[in-house]
Amino acid sequence: MEAIFITKRLEILLPAIREFVETELIPLENEHTTRPFKETEKILAQKRVIVKEKGWWNLHLPIHDGGMGLTLCEFGQVSEILSLSPYYGQYTFNAQPPDIGNTEMIARFASEEIKATYLQPLLEGKIRSCFSMTEPELAGSNPTRLATTAVKEGNEYIINGHKWFTSSADGAAFAVVMAVTNANAAPHERASMFIVPTDTPGFELVRNIPVFGEAGEGWASHAEIRYTNCRIPINNIIGSEGSGFKLAQERLGPGRIHHCMRWVGIAEKAFDLMCQRAATREIKEGEMLGHQQFIQGFIAESRVEIDASRLLVLRTAHNIDLYGAAATRDQIAGIKFFVANMVLKVLDRAIQVHGAMGLSDETMLANLFQHERGARIWDGADEVHKQSLALSILKKYGMSKKIK
Repeated sequence: MEAIFITKRLEILLPAIREFVETELIPLENEHTTRPFKETEKILAQKRVIVKEKGWWNLHLPIHDGGMGLTLCEFGQVSEILSLSPYYGQYTFNAQPPDIGNTEMIARFASEEIKATYLQPLLEGKIRSCFSMTEPELAGSNPTRLATTAVKEGNEYIINGHKWFTSSADGAAFAVVMAVTNANAAPHERASMFIVPTDTPGFELVRNIPVFGEAGEGWASHAEIRYTNCRIPINNIIGSEGSGFKLAQERLGPGRIHHCMRWVGIAEKAFDLMCQRAATREIKEGEMLGHQQFIQGFIAESRVEIDASRLLVLRTAHNIDLYGAAATRDQIAGIKFFVANMVLKVLDRAIQVHGAMGLSDETMLANLFQHERGARIWDGADEVHKQSLALSILKKYGMSKKIK
């Protein structure tokens, strides 16, 4: 942790949560790849009860929504600790994506009717949700181009479209769907956000998409979804018509803080495993792997890159707290590609230090790399964020937009 960002309440909260993660969650990870998913859910349901009893439930939300009212910068530091148990930390505290982003967006922008029907059970941990924006036929990095439509007919919207990488749809009670409501509007005003219950006729979960050969299940999955004449009440819109892009950006700004601090926590986990291996693996009598200069290079570079990432993310979170996501968009773009690359480099070094064992399920490193390789793609690919940041910088030097 960084002392410059620690607040009075975090001085008490962080050590307590760390102790819980280390004693209650990390020991469960030894059987993560062999224990049936449904059994894991039952175990974590018991841990969630303990979290609620300790008053740690929904820490990311304002007090009036049932949270502790932590700032984004404060919660970012909690998120890093939760990620020391990469598989279970966020879920046990009801802070797993995409639910954390959906709860924040619905709490801020949805009607009281939607909050009562969908947000409240989500906050209580009785249901899960998913976020359905990306489409296979169109570039996911350009959310102004969507083929899914929502057509108003009487007191209903009729939704038709094809989505994929709808994370956590398997077992979710509802989807937050981004669909075009006015194809003739300005690009950033064409789409709107809707709540679509997954038991709506026409909602079809086609499959969980295998990622590096693993389809996953439950909240740890990414689904292909078809919406065929899905009729929903007109009141299931979040915000106003045409505000979908704006809501997506409001959701994804803080969401990138959550992702990046999760990656910092995962990198710390990998760093710890790498150092343990380097310090204890004897390569010949009296000489440990860590005595090799190139291994020392791995460790030194990883330490500095993790620390730099943490500082960048917490500075960005602090500025979002002060000025809002829109005013901090350059910093958000910067942390997204920087930290995504950092966690993959640290994981790769840790795998290399473990040799063939690093590719196996004897440690969690291979599984973590498999799951986190997507860090450089989802929530905006590296290239999109780099371009956005560079163009914003060059604009200050007088460069105008490229003439089409």
